[in-house]
Amino acid sequence: MTDYNARPWLPRYDAGQPHDLVPEFPDALSMFAATAARVPDADAVRYLGGRITYRELDELTDAFAAGLLEGGFTAGDRVALYLQNVPQFVIGLVGAWKAGGIAVSVNPMNRERELELLLRDSGATVLVCLQSLYRDVAAAVLPGTDVRTVLTTSELEYATEPDERLLGGTERIELPDTVDLAGLLERFRGQRPPAVSFTADDIAFLTYTSGTTGPPKGAMNTHGNVVFNSQAYRHWCELDGDAVVLGVAPLFHITGLIGHITVSLLLGAPLVLFHRFEPSAAIDVIRAERPTFTIGSITVFIALMNAPNAEKEALTSLTRIWSGGAPIPPSTVKAFSQTFGQYVHNIYGLTETTSPSHGVPRGAEAPVDEASGALSVGVPIYNTVVRIVGEDGQDLPAGEVGEIVTTGPQVVPGYWNKPEETAKAIPGGALHTGDVGYMDEQGWFYIVDRKKDQINAGGYKVWPREVEDVLYEHEAVREAAVVGVPDEYRGETVKAFVSLRPGRSVDEAELIAFCRARMAAYKYPRQVEFLDEIPKTVTGKLLRRELRGR
Repeated sequence: MTDYNARPWLPRYDAGQPHDLVPEFPDALSMFAATAARVPDADAVRYLGGRITYRELDELTDAFAAGLLEGGFTAGDRVALYLQNVPQFVIGLVGAWKAGGIAVSVNPMNRERELELLLRDSGATVLVCLQSLYRDVAAAVLPGTDVRTVLTTSELEYATEPDERLLGGTERIELPDTVDLAGLLERFRGQRPPAVSFTADDIAFLTYTSGTTGPPKGAMNTHGNVVFNSQAYRHWCELDGDAVVLGVAPLFHITGLIGHITVSLLLGAPLVLFHRFEPSAAIDVIRAERPTFTIGSITVFIALMNAPNAEKEALTSLTRIWSGGAPIPPSTVKAFSQTFGQYVHNIYGLTETTSPSHGVPRGAEAPVDEASGALSVGVPIYNTVVRIVGEDGQDLPAGEVGEIVTTGPQVVPGYWNKPEETAKAIPGGALHTGDVGYMDEQGWFYIVDRKKDQINAGGYKVWPREVEDVLYEHEAVREAAVVGVPDEYRGETVKAFVSLRPGRSVDEAELIAFCRARMAAYKYPRQVEFLDEIPKTVTGKLLRRELRGR
């Protein structure tokens, strides 16, 4: 094994890996077109027994684009994808590009309030969603948005071997007020839309990251951002033409978009999807499809270790595993290696860095910070400059703790229609991450705290203010404060501290159920503690640190 522990990035470059990574394609659509021409008969997507080749994916995305254009879609319009990990997500993404549009990824766990915010902010005119999500969520909010066309689809589509653990109870639903996606694709199959030309600066998709106050912000991930980090994954993780990508991260998330979809489109590799993650089913899929690479939250790998069919030989094909999105306990990495014989490499990035800005090189083992016990998130990837800055904005020396500021080809130019937020967070193209950490003498980076109050629940980001706003909707709640507290499985979970109005009453279970009905599943509080008074400063600011200490 190569020794990366002294200046860990140098051996990779000396071995011929690119230091100055030059984009091979001007945009993600031309990247896909080159792959479809090169390996037309290779599998592009594998889904519960079903197969879609690159030739077929090219035809399906042509049909999708042709259908949109006939319906009045124009260049720059947005297509919202409100889907689980199904082939239709890939079809909608590439098809949106072929129509000259921008894809908007939407968390399928979002409820009415959250979905409406994203649709309104993005101005999406087309919504592609699962039939059940339209029936249960989307139908109620669409009248107040710009959406003109709704394409609905079933998770049963393309699955030739449905798994009860993943699709049990799923039925096709007749929705007369929507356009059936399968019918649209059949109708326009064989048609080719007019050629589209993008530049590296054009927006490929909007991925939403919540702010501490106000509405969510749509990060404008450009085609240049996408192509660069797709190539970065290929080189950093040492992926070749024999790669098979396992889709365990949500496709709406920047990790799934780049670390699953676009790296597969670059490589000409099969992307293995199975609707949603269930550990025992995932292990069976791995046994059957023999994937070689994946990236996901550490909670995925914890769940795999605890699955009833977790046997050492089950994951032998997965020789390249990375994990990001949530802190990784060193003990978990060790336990995973003991269970399956594979090492989980750490990786770090944000929505605004279009997935990775740092990573542990393949073959290296991340060092552990002796003081905090934190596992290093790696070193900066290609062409990426990362600074640690103090409160005065000046660079700090190795070992000093400060804010992580990142500059590189993967950093987005800004937030959709939010110039003030852009100027604040990305002045001059330098992303002020809000994460606090340090770099050691060897160049390894560590995250030691969060500058903001964001909660990281199993890789999903939760802002306290959003949860507090929902709590305040309950008639019995007088004051509410939300913090993240340690959790063995999720790393961190949501806890609410609540004081009640005089003469009103509500118990913990009722308040949790109230939030659960109004928020995505990862956001609602798992714990509620009732206090007579929420601790605050003399100016009325919530003392979150004191609450965490409880």
